[in-house]
Amino acid sequence: MRIFWRDRFSLTFALIFPLVFAGAFTLAWEEDDEPPGVAPRLTVVAAGQQGFPEHLVAALNDSGWTADERSLEGALDALGQGDIGGFLLFPAGFGTAIPTGSEARIRVVVSGKDPAETATLEGIARALAGRAQTVMLAVRGARDLATVPDAEQVSAVSRLPPLVSLEVRRTGERRYNPIDFTLPGYLTMFVFFVAALGAGSIVLERETRTLERLVSSGVRAASILAGKFLVAAGKGITQLAVLWMVGVFALSIDLGASPGAVVVVSLLFALASAAFGIMLAAMVNTMRSASSIAMLASLTLAPLGGCWWPLFIAPDWLQAIGRLTPHAWANDAFNRLMVFGASASDVVPNMLTLVAFAVVFGAIALVRFRLSPPT
Repeated sequence: MRIFWRDRFSLTFALIFPLVFAGAFTLAWEEDDEPPGVAPRLTVVAAGQQGFPEHLVAALNDSGWTADERSLEGALDALGQGDIGGFLLFPAGFGTAIPTGSEARIRVVVSGKDPAETATLEGIARALAGRAQTVMLAVRGARDLATVPDAEQVSAVSRLPPLVSLEVRRTGERRYNPIDFTLPGYLTMFVFFVAALGAGSIVLERETRTLERLVSSGVRAASILAGKFLVAAGKGITQLAVLWMVGVFALSIDLGASPGAVVVVSLLFALASAAFGIMLAAMVNTMRSASSIAMLASLTLAPLGGCWWPLFIAPDWLQAIGRLTPHAWANDAFNRLMVFGASASDVVPNMLTLVAFAVVFGAIALVRFRLSPPT
């Protein structure tokens, strides 16, 4: 452990890299939502008129939209430059056509590049047309009966219900911080990575016959194996302590309703990773093989186990493959606890599975571990 603390590269790789990766990919997960309270903007053009009809502006505002009034030339320029995906064109006389019962048309002008925006504009245009038709029928009927004054006819549009309703719902009680996804994923990736790379130092001691000299001095082989395991576990626990503290106090990460369960899952994953490193050292013959296999295993198991993206958004077949890795069980537990508000009892299967991984890896290491290099 003293060597680990004095090695700047090891500390940077184990502690700084996970934070850099988590921060970079958190930016990629950030939602590009408009600020709360800002209504979505709808570009409108009133051709041949002195501004957009006030009663339609009020109707759009009541529906949760902000009318972005532009000239026809300005709207076409913005459409050509890609600043907007389309706009609604209201012809001359549209403002007076509705209350007088005359024919009125709304044109939808789109670039065709964004089907979603095209569908939105068409839907709003149909809603406006339906609203206008309702008002026109009411005005015609009232005019035939001669019971509604002209002033009330003109203001009839503003008294109708909103033409388009805008409702936004979010599940849960809060908006999740993307760091709640990314930091646990890269934490598990780098804890496993450091433990796997530790196999190389064990193989190096075997190649230089350091392990044999330890045995000749009276140290038992089981004690050597246990000591190597504790060193690997100590490195992982150090990473966990530093990264979780930075996450909680600097990045406002939320550990969920059961922080203790998050800690337990983290410790169990560190033990499973340490056992894997010892197993790898017991199964390879050279330091070069140990380093290569450690890097390959770490970079392969990380995406399969949901370290690079939440596993629950992956296809079912990828989730099934991921279940063969300890990463998937740890990340699944973190997502349940930190994102979906699960309790400790909900992740007991994940904890038991991590224990099983540690036991299996440790058993293989105990059987295959040797002190002397192959002849």
